[in-house]
Amino acid sequence: MKDTLKKSEGEWKKLLTNDQFIVLRQKGTEAPFTGKYHANKEKGVYLCAACRQELFSSDTKFDSGTGWPSFFKPISEEKVTRKEDNSHLMERTEVLCSRCGSHLGHVFNDGPAPTGERFCMNSISLEFKKAE
Repeated sequence: MKDTLKKSEGEWKKLLTNDQFIVLRQKGTEAPFTGKYHANKEKGVYLCAACRQELFSSDTKFDSGTGWPSFFKPISEEKVTRKEDNSHLMERTEVLCSRCGSHLGHVFNDGPAPTGERFCMNSISLEFKKAE
């Protein structure tokens, strides 16, 4: 059974910055090339900025040229939830943190081997824990 974290939107609003709340809870998107992790090349693990669940390893990060941190797979499929997203007149697959339900970004089928997927995440949805 998944370890879920449930909070009211009011509780999230108190815990997150305004910009984090807009992206993580209201499904916003940061502008490309503005996030702190799109060019990060350090070794470590990327966590959900809302609940600190480990989501992606730096070993799966690649430069997609899109301006957002991109990964070809999560640490485990249990760490993320995929949801159909037809907003903005587009057909996409939204990626949510499986623990707290926060919006992380979207996944596309134009990534590198071995998965062919590109998890295009918002830097503001993530925190980075540097490897020791």
